[in-house]
Amino acid sequence: MAITRIGNPAIADQRGVNFRNIIINGDMSLAQRSTSVSSITSAGYYTVDRWRTDIVTAGTWTQSQSTDVPTGQGFFNSLKLDCTTADSSLAAGDRIFYSHRIEDQNCIYLKKGTSSAESTTVSFWVKSNKTGTYICELFDSHNSRHINKSYTISSADTWEQKVLNFPADTTGVIDDNTGAGISFNFYMGAGTDYTSGTLQTTWAASVQANTAVGQVNLADSTSNEWYVTGVQLEAGQVASDFEFLPFDVNLNRCLRYYEGGDANSNAVNIYGAPNRICETILNSTARLKILGNQYLAVKRATPTITLYAGSGLDTANRISIYNDIASTETVSSVSTTTANSIAFYISVSTTASASKTYRFYYEADAEL
Repeated sequence: MAITRIGNPAIADQRGVNFRNIIINGDMSLAQRSTSVSSITSAGYYTVDRWRTDIVTAGTWTQSQSTDVPTGQGFFNSLKLDCTTADSSLAAGDRIFYSHRIEDQNCIYLKKGTSSAESTTVSFWVKSNKTGTYICELFDSHNSRHINKSYTISSADTWEQKVLNFPADTTGVIDDNTGAGISFNFYMGAGTDYTSGTLQTTWAASVQANTAVGQVNLADSTSNEWYVTGVQLEAGQVASDFEFLPFDVNLNRCLRYYEGGDANSNAVNIYGAPNRICETILNSTARLKILGNQYLAVKRATPTITLYAGSGLDTANRISIYNDIASTETVSSVSTTTANSIAFYISVSTTASASKTYRFYYEADAEL
């Protein structure tokens, strides 16, 4: 398969439309939070950027960014899910799926809910030791509509490319805002609440029982593992070559939703994102507000902030101070007034006058 990249607009007709892939980080190349997380039993974002695991009582898993990839396709990473505690008999409401939530305004050009609505195509590379039927879903969270397609893993432990076509949906307009629009979901297991109906292969109002009919149970053995990479969702009924973006472009698209962490927390500081240095003068005030710490990228919305204690930082106070004097200082609160920047309030226990430099480690999470 040939590799297409962002090119000169003058020859765009020869190389394909730039940014045709609605999926962000479909090549699994960025993993700001961690490259491996074990003992996963609940929903959350764990490793690869923009990809969320949704799990309800369906075994225990290790998730990792892997270097096992299809040969000769230009990929360096994949996402791996490895079952470490099996659940061979899923209860009715149990489920596990891997999900990419797409921002509303990134879905608008599909013209969903109009007479001009676009059909879409999903293509991806997948590998597992467990052969059989798997289910993919497009879910419109605004209008509670979905469509589901099956694919088959035919050969164990072999990379296979899959292409799924989804018809247009002329019902249910997607809003022009920063909320969750369409989600693309890979199912790995589901109980009868999701499998007892008829697979919904055309767009319709969401019916839980019609979601994952025929889905194998990847959680039924600790020998089971599942890999995916090269995920592309695009308008039309033809799968084009995977769109590889420059590293900086891909990174900035991911930073819109998440940045930060450090090596001493559950996240990794691989881009220097959480190192925030500010200089100020302490005086007789017992409370100091530090402003102007801008994020590496404007966030989708005002993010949730988590502070961490990095190397050389006081674990309790979560702050590093240079040119320090005899005083005790703590981060008393965090104020995020916009999606652009963060402000810290520092409590000072002694009166002093000195020039200081502060460093903070934090995560800013604006995921959908």
